[in-house]
Amino acid sequence: MSEKIMIVDDEEEIADLVEVYLKNEGYEVFKFYRAKEALACALEETLDLAVLDVMLPEMDGFTLCQRIREVHLYPIIMLTAKVEDMDKITGLTLGADDYITKPFNPLELVARVKTQLRRYKRYNPSEAVPKERDLFEIKGLYISKSNHKCMLNGKEIALTPIEFNILWHLCEHRGNVVSSEELFEAVWGEKYLDNNNTVMAHIARLREKLKEPPRRPKLIKTIWGVGYTIE
Repeated sequence: MSEKIMIVDDEEEIADLVEVYLKNEGYEVFKFYRAKEALACALEETLDLAVLDVMLPEMDGFTLCQRIREVHLYPIIMLTAKVEDMDKITGLTLGADDYITKPFNPLELVARVKTQLRRYKRYNPSEAVPKERDLFEIKGLYISKSNHKCMLNGKEIALTPIEFNILWHLCEHRGNVVSSEELFEAVWGEKYLDNNNTVMAHIARLREKLKEPPRRPKLIKTIWGVGYTIE
């Protein structure tokens, strides 16, 4: 199976060119011109390497690198037009593995990609096995299992352990409908009874904390007669 590489650069000509060279080497490429879209991809896809431009709109490449490093260990190569040593130090300190200044020869970038992938596979063989997910970021919602923190649009939301586990289970099954029975048995670890309204009550409380409109919730949606989902 070919390695998956993400390229992020708001200079479309450069991103397109790098994509061509990487695809010619047999890599599967995920290309983005904006950092937020790239971050969503990094959180959803199992990637093998990322190539990030430093100067990006919305979120700079250093911040994007740092956010990826909170979850993944795969190699990150930074691209920049800046040549100051401090920029290189910043990138490497935040978790980048290599640094290439513009303009660059695409063949050199391909060579750097191959080198980083070889090194990564040699020293991190366990990373070939998928790791348990540590965080999700969905529509402004940020939930991290390692520090048990939930934030919405930059503001921390105080959740009880049960509320956190319900939200986490829904995020783990994003795009799928989770029944009340499945939620109850997964979170409470007990057999679900047909007349049990515990899940409904906790969902209502969770929506209240997330400031969800009762009739048109944006995050936790009810599929009547089936269950709940986060899309």
